[in-house]
Amino acid sequence: MQPEIQPTEMGMQTYAEVDQDGISLSEIYEATRPHLLKAAILSISAGVLAYGVALLLPPTFTARTSIISPQQQQNSAAAALASLGALAGFGGGAVKSPADQYVAIMQSETVSNRLIDRFKLMDVYEAKYRVDALKALGSNVRISAGKKDGLITVEVDDKTAERAAQIANAYAEELRWVSNNMALTEAQQRRSFFEQQLKQTKQDLLNAQLRVQKTGFTSGALKSEPRAAAESYARTKAEISAAEIRMAMLRKTLTENAPEVQQQASVLGSLRTQLAQLEQPTNSPTSQDYVSAFREFKYQEALFDIFAKQFEVAKLDEARDGTLVQVLDPAVPPERKSKPKRSMIAASSALLAGLLSVVIFACRDLRRRRVPAANGIAA
Repeated sequence: MQPEIQPTEMGMQTYAEVDQDGISLSEIYEATRPHLLKAAILSISAGVLAYGVALLLPPTFTARTSIISPQQQQNSAAAALASLGALAGFGGGAVKSPADQYVAIMQSETVSNRLIDRFKLMDVYEAKYRVDALKALGSNVRISAGKKDGLITVEVDDKTAERAAQIANAYAEELRWVSNNMALTEAQQRRSFFEQQLKQTKQDLLNAQLRVQKTGFTSGALKSEPRAAAESYARTKAEISAAEIRMAMLRKTLTENAPEVQQQASVLGSLRTQLAQLEQPTNSPTSQDYVSAFREFKYQEALFDIFAKQFEVAKLDEARDGTLVQVLDPAVPPERKSKPKRSMIAASSALLAGLLSVVIFACRDLRRRRVPAANGIAA
């Protein structure tokens, strides 16, 4: 029987070195060094090829415009809300800045569709459906608002420099159009309301005048006692109507427990008490029909005067409430293309090709070196 051969210390060390999973830096260097020249050649070839492909890509131009964030003029109603200061935040939570709102307007489908029709972008982007043109326009446009300066920046990419500048400038024009034609402000609402009330009151005033004339109205009758009573009655009734309108407008924005609402309710109650006293029967010798007709005439006259003044105030607020869109830096056709950046494409391709080739060559040599060593130990 042959004696069992014990593995020597040298044999155990060789087996451990071959069987271990780790790879030393020296092995990587030895496997890489013979292939550096080939890797360099492949890297240069890939860079040259990528640069040639980049030459075939159509150029893209980027036009840029800067818009000062529009600020609306503050009317009387807005000033009253602003006077609340920090308390105004409890009503509706955090309020977005005007710049963010105008960025959202310019990114809306309304503005995008108008630009697509204006510049015939469906033909430019070769889009079969409008939704595809909207996506293409969205990918070529970047709109942002500065956090510190509040400036709105619009960047547009296009194949031609002239069209890129025209589209960028068109965003400012569309923002101005939306602000002036589609935004229904508080001043516009008040102007529309008082305009309707003024027309109705004017017709009522004419009807009241006709009724007074039918009762035998003369210039001498104006000097009689019912004139003063009728004027006082008409003035009080007109003040009640105006107070009711103010109360209705306050209730739209404030609660019943608000001091402004309670104060207005007190004023309204006092006026109604005065009106009730004036409506009591009078012992005047003048015809009761004439007194009633004259009261109604003076009431409609006073009411017409109040509505006319409120209408003029609303018109002034509406004129000031328009949004002023100011372009700080209008877009001009760029002189240089923004992409493709051929040098960067070539450099990135060359670097990537060089790294991949080195890794592939090194892994192949390491595998070739380890397989024979492992077979020798196994034998």
